[in-house]
This record gives sequence, C-alpha cells and structure tokens, in this order.
Amino acid sequence: MLKKTTGFTLVELLVVISIIALLSTLAIVALNSARQKSRDAKRVADIKQIQTGLEMYLDGTTTKVYPTAATAITLGGTSYACLNQASGFTTANCTSPIMSFVPADPGANSYSYTSATGATYTLVFTLEGASGSLAAGAHTASPGGIQ
Repeated sequence: MLKKTTGFTLVELLVVISIIALLSTLAIVALNSARQKSRDAKRVADIKQIQTGLEMYLDGTTTKVYPTAATAITLGGTSYACLNQASGFTTANCTSPIMSFVPADPGANSYSYTSATGATYTLVFTLEGASGSLAAGAHTASPGGIQ
C-alpha cells in the first residue's frame, strides 16, 4: 500500500515566498511615495501659513513694512521659531506673538526668509516632487504668491 503524504513541496513554498516579497516591495515603494507627497503638501501649507503671519505683521505695524533680514535667516526649529509683532522673527522671548511657532521643514531642507528693506520679502523652500502646479525643486514665495 502506498502512503499518501500531505504538505507543500519546496518549489511551492519558494513561489509563495517570492510573491510575498514582490508584494511587500511594491507596498514599500508606494508608501515612500506617499510620504514624499505628504512632506511636500506640508511644505506648501507651512509657506502659506507663514505668508499669512507676515501679512498680519504688516497690518499690525504703523510703518507697514515686513520684518527686515538683510541676509537669509532659517525659519523654524530652534532658529527663529516665533513671529513677534514687536521685533519680527525671534529665537526666544515671544512676547506678543503673531505665530508662536514658526513651522520648520519636515525633511532635511529648511525654509529661509529674506527682506532687505521690509517693502517685500522672499521665502525660499524646496519640494521633493511635484505638488499641484509646482514642480520639484526650489521655489520662492513673496507677497505676490508662490512660484
């Protein structure tokens, strides 16, 4: 009499393992793409929030100028983390805040702010990929909008 054995062959197990590996690789690639898009969406939202804060600063001053910074300053984190009505972007002692927390870039890049005379300003930020009508790479924001 022949005994009937049950179980899987080595080939069947290798096929199943390779299919699982392929599916997990595709999931990881899709997840990384979603993370990049999420960081870029946050960057655009952060820049719009900073622009709103700058317009509130402008409206609150008697001279109607933006905070001045002749050289580019890095916003968010521990450097220039507050937008103060009395003195513009500050690192500490935010007494009359317009923005008590200036957002920092969610990735390895940073947001920089420049305004030599206070008549206008330039915010510089970098996108990892395309976001809406903005292509990947460096962009600027000014009172006229985001380019």
